[in-house]
Amino acid sequence: MRLTSANNYFEDFHVGQRIRHARGTTIDEVENQLLTKLVMNSAQGHWNAHAMEGTPYGQRLVFGFITASMVIGLATQDTAENAIKELSLDKIRFRRPVFHGDTVYAYTEVLDTADADAGGIVTFKHWGVNQREEIVFEGERRVLLKRRP
Repeated sequence: MRLTSANNYFEDFHVGQRIRHARGTTIDEVENQLLTKLVMNSAQGHWNAHAMEGTPYGQRLVFGFITASMVIGLATQDTAENAIKELSLDKIRFRRPVFHGDTVYAYTEVLDTADADAGGIVTFKHWGVNQREEIVFEGERRVLLKRRP
């Protein structure tokens, strides 16, 4: 019985490869409010609906790292099921605001591959888009992956 996918070992990735991940997720108030409050990100833009009514956004914004974690989570099944170690997360950009009720989808491009003693290192660029196909997040992630048995 196989515990992970058959096609996400180090050898399965090549530079330039692009992946449209199958799943999306709608970000509801519970994800934003619960997690934002647990980490005490008390920015008015995330917590105070009354204060946000008078802004150009007109409503609370989803905390950026909630968006980032959702996008990376959506990508993980295809990119890191065989991860030995997460090495870095870099070049993070939040391109557009995300609001309660927005649905986020993930895309990935392989930027680089390199041999390593314990496996192989893959550098991924991840994008998140909303239901209107507008880019809301991008970031680069390096992962040490197992080699094919």
